[in-house]
Amino acid sequence: MTKRDLIDEINKRFPHLSHRDSEVIVNAIFDAMVDAMGQGERIEIRGFGSFVVKHRRAREGRNPKSGEIVSVAAKRVPFFKVGKELRLRVDGKPVPEGTE
Repeated sequence: MTKRDLIDEINKRFPHLSHRDSEVIVNAIFDAMVDAMGQGERIEIRGFGSFVVKHRRAREGRNPKSGEIVSVAAKRVPFFKVGKELRLRVDGKPVPEGTE
């Protein structure tokens, strides 16, 4: 599913919204998520999963082409941890009552 597909899905579920309004909504949600993660905040969406920023320490790596040892700087990377309900649905298993 692409961003365009999400916009189209919002239009199907909420026909009173214009295509432009749906696009603004999707962009606003993604912008808010990017801003929060940029500040190191955790995003949790119940039943779906959580987005966190993990810190990777500096290390030595190898250039795969030459085999030369190179220094890899410390960095922060986004990480997604899937929620239990989503994991069960993807696996085709029933979701227990009270988790929906």
